[in-house]
Amino acid sequence: MTQIFLSIAAVLGGLSVAAGAFASHALREKISERSLEIFETGARYQMYHALALLVVGLLLSRTESPPSTLIASGWLFIIGIAIFSGSLYALSLTGIKILGAITPLGGVAFLAGWGALAVAAGSGKF
Repeated sequence: MTQIFLSIAAVLGGLSVAAGAFASHALREKISERSLEIFETGARYQMYHALALLVVGLLLSRTESPPSTLIASGWLFIIGIAIFSGSLYALSLTGIKILGAITPLGGVAFLAGWGALAVAAGSGKF
């Protein structure tokens, strides 16, 4: 699981940099200022949670018997990125407003991931 989370974190971190560059250079003249802000929010939260996933992977590498909540936090961060950032990217590029209703589900996954990480940290296993 360590290698999976570290690899996914690296890919998602790199993609967030690419998304930010895409927004700054390719989208600036093509979409509204508000849509650009929405897109950049998706990229920012993707980076935050790619880094959080990196921390989870590093913590996993420190223990042979990790708490299940640590593994759950990693998957929740991945799910959160897919739903939260993915829906914001799609909303900003398509203008389909209903996609904004999906975004909070990704936010819930992020919150659950942080909660699971807190419980894992409290377990004293690393």
